Amino acid sequence: MPDSLALDLARVQFGFTISFHIIFPAITIGLASYLAVLEGLWLYTRKPLYRDLYHFWARIFAVNFGMGVVSGLVMAYQFGTNWSFFSEFAGGITGPLLAYEVLTAFFLEAGFLGVMLFGWNRVGPGLHFLSTLAVAVGTLISAFWILASNSWMQTPQGFEIIDGRVVPTDWLAVIFNPSFPYRLLHMSVAAFLATALFVGASAAWHLLRGNDAPAVRKMFSMALWMVLVVAPVQALIGDLHGLNTLKHQPAKVAAMEGHWGGESEPGEGFPLLLFGWPDMAAETTRFAVGVPRLGSLILTHSWDGTIPGLKDFPAEDRPNATVVFWSFRVMVGLGLLMILLGGLGLLLRRRGRLYRSRAFLRFALAMGPAGLVAILAGWYTTEIGRQPWVVQGLLRTGDAVSPHAPATLALSLALFVVVYLFVFGAGIAYVLRLVRKGPVAEEGTGTTPGGPGQQRHAMRPLSAVAEEQ
Repeated sequence: MPDSLALDLARVQFGFTISFHIIFPAITIGLASYLAVLEGLWLYTRKPLYRDLYHFWARIFAVNFGMGVVSGLVMAYQFGTNWSFFSEFAGGITGPLLAYEVLTAFFLEAGFLGVMLFGWNRVGPGLHFLSTLAVAVGTLISAFWILASNSWMQTPQGFEIIDGRVVPTDWLAVIFNPSFPYRLLHMSVAAFLATALFVGASAAWHLLRGNDAPAVRKMFSMALWMVLVVAPVQALIGDLHGLNTLKHQPAKVAAMEGHWGGESEPGEGFPLLLFGWPDMAAETTRFAVGVPRLGSLILTHSWDGTIPGLKDFPAEDRPNATVVFWSFRVMVGLGLLMILLGGLGLLLRRRGRLYRSRAFLRFALAMGPAGLVAILAGWYTTEIGRQPWVVQGLLRTGDAVSPHAPATLALSLALFVVVYLFVFGAGIAYVLRLVRKGPVAEEGTGTTPGGPGQQRHAMRPLSAVAEEQ
């Protein structure tokens, strides 16, 4: 058995690096599709504001894309350094899935990213639009393979265990495992929603400071339409995902609900706890405030339905209900605020006050990071709720970690914290600086620096924002 402190440090280190990494692909997925929509509208309408918004958000996309690539490389190395027994056990499945992501998504993005960022004046409009679409599709393909790998760890199937290692026997079963469709939809929609909130908050910031330019109004309007439509859809997907999780990972759902079992008489159903503090040692949820029977109605779609409680599982097989209970409520609470934001936006739009209500603009600004915080909270719910398993029912987390000394892991964790806060903190600050500049109306036909006869040499992605430095 590994040292418990070493195991905790390895988990914290991976959790820290993935928390930084996940925010960049989420915004990359959303912004890539947003750029495709903007360019499509520009080609269809020839309205300059769509072109101006495209160039504005393309610069932010370039910085975000670069940070996403760098932060993702570190995680790949950690599978070999900190989780070598996991790689040995499940590498026959996770390795090919991650390789497919590189061979399809990353190559597609890398092949067309340069044309998208630097080809506005160098290639025809059709080819440039195709390049933007290719990058957008590439981000979604990347999410497909990453979530196929992670979903297999949640609900594994299509394999045999030979000589202590997982061997795939049916790749379609491996990829399209029971939780994969729900998790792919949930994460993809979350990325679109987080991006819409980020775009909306950026526009709200400018509107509050008197920048009432048509491009600012347009991106605020587009963001709120997206929130209005997508936030309720995400709630529906979340409900379906919860039912799937109840079927395949009931201990996780019990932890999410702080449900220990035996709290109510047969036929009474069980309540939906709004607040409380699950006490793992006492096997109870203290200070519970709930709505009677509502938990049964939501989770079983029955007034008196029941689900397994945490006491139905051995103590060593229970996730940390205290963390999972609250991370789930953070995600759901923010989701309800997103639905409220979309609804209020529709009401103010109909009254002609969408761009003038300062209280609503402040609300939209405050909700800017809500999508990313909800993604992190949902990710913690998913991953911590799977514990103590790294591959559900097959490999425990304690058996997957590499045999490092706690001091080694503590030192590397400290270095990660320092470097990440410096590097990615600077990157995020630069993105916010670009946001503060706002979209700029371009003169003439909408050409950007770097046209025929200018800057003909190859350029790096971050060069797309050089003129803003």
